[in-house]
Amino acid sequence: MAAVGKILIVGGGVAGMSCAIQMRKAGIAVDLVEIDPSWRIYGAGITITGPTLRALRTIGVLDEVLAQGAAWNGAKVHDKAGTLLESVTFPPLAEDLPGTGGVMRPVLHKILSAKTLAAGVDVRLGASVADFRECGARIEVTFSDGARGGYDLVVGADGIFSGMRDRVFPEAAKPVFTGQVIYRLVAERPPSFDGSHFFMGEDCKVGFNPVSATHMYMFLLHPAAPNPRIEPRDQPQKLYEAMAGFGGFVPQIRETVRTVNAHSVNYRPLEVLLHPAPWYRGRAVLIGDAAHATTPHLASGAGMAIEDGIVLAEELQSRSSLDQALQHFMARRFERCRLVIDNSVKLGQIEMNHGSPIEHTRLMSEALGSLRQPI
Repeated sequence: MAAVGKILIVGGGVAGMSCAIQMRKAGIAVDLVEIDPSWRIYGAGITITGPTLRALRTIGVLDEVLAQGAAWNGAKVHDKAGTLLESVTFPPLAEDLPGTGGVMRPVLHKILSAKTLAAGVDVRLGASVADFRECGARIEVTFSDGARGGYDLVVGADGIFSGMRDRVFPEAAKPVFTGQVIYRLVAERPPSFDGSHFFMGEDCKVGFNPVSATHMYMFLLHPAAPNPRIEPRDQPQKLYEAMAGFGGFVPQIRETVRTVNAHSVNYRPLEVLLHPAPWYRGRAVLIGDAAHATTPHLASGAGMAIEDGIVLAEELQSRSSLDQALQHFMARRFERCRLVIDNSVKLGQIEMNHGSPIEHTRLMSEALGSLRQPI
């Protein structure tokens, strides 16, 4: 095992918590700092593909996620008017796994945070890294509250706008806007709603996925000019306008956007980032969105973040030195994460460029098939 007795994880999101849980299983002491003093989570629902279900099982939270979320095995693809174009089946990765699943982001956060604390992770809220320097075989860290600590490894898991990335790699590129924006919304499931539904417009896509026994989350993707900021108070109206002309059960949900479901509307421009290999320098390494932020087209961002933590812990356990562990971590992670980002961007381009819905489904199925391979 690499000589790592204590690590610091910066960021208390999916990547940071998953990494912390696996490190504790390996017998490594973990401090986790999260800048938000309330440890909150934003967003609506999250879709969980087969590889992500497998990763959740590895860290030991799958049963809780499925109990509080939803599971199903297929999707229906419609044109804008609501006419069914094709049905797609998501074959399970294993007999004890569903094809895919969904859960509310706050529910997933609650499950992971409880598991993190139960694992014995020392969590400090309202704190971040102010400075660090390597001193031989240790990193000495100064925190924003003036506290200090020494670690064998620092893991930057602080998201797409990572402060740790800027500190470790001052020359790093910034996230790039893809040309699309996304709206999300949570609503009650219509009668007989039992899986994913996608409605493909000319340059706009609406999708629905279950997130519990009673609710689903909706997303809408459409092209936009650079820096498309919309004030929160205007977002329900803008979403209402973007949903015009869609058929099927979309109009039923559209009528709730400015009323009972207005509070759940979530909007953001889509940005991507793939930091060049390696994601480490010295005794600091990036994981999750800090290293590889993608769009939601393959529903794999959270899955890749969870896998990062699993693989990093495995490599630290199985290699004789930290450098060997980090090299093998990169060998297992870089191309897999690049596949997700590249194909997600391609799917977005098909949507923006009036591409074929059938070609869109084919590309999505091929990419998800590749991710079924063991990590």
